[in-house]
Amino acid sequence: MRSIALMIAFVISFTAPALAQKAEIEAINAKWIELFNKGDFSGVASLYSTDATAFPPGTAMVHGRSAIEAMWKSMAEQVGDPKLATLDVKPLGPSAAREIGTFALKTKEPTPKDVTGKYVVVWEKVGDDWKLTTDIWNEGN
Repeated sequence: MRSIALMIAFVISFTAPALAQKAEIEAINAKWIELFNKGDFSGVASLYSTDATAFPPGTAMVHGRSAIEAMWKSMAEQVGDPKLATLDVKPLGPSAAREIGTFALKTKEPTPKDVTGKYVVVWEKVGDDWKLTTDIWNEGN
């Protein structure tokens, strides 16, 4: 009986941080959407680490907060109404995590189109805050 209790405690010790990380990351994703929809791209960029890199589809890598701010501002001219769904968060130790998810948005064409895709983000704990440090996405399932 004692070994079962120890096994349960062991499993919980690994599950609890993962659940906490997922909840924190989902809250930041909600903040990202709120800032994007308000047109606050400086705020969006503040959710990234200072040395973050984004990998937008079909274009060059984007390094650093100011470049990431400009990238999202430019993208917002073409798309809007973003939605994110976190599918999995895997802890990479106490100060890093990998998130896999899906996204949906609408183009700003005269006849808007739905765009869906998937993403992978590496998160890093900077002080007390989770920051996006690597962000890659593309269309499709």
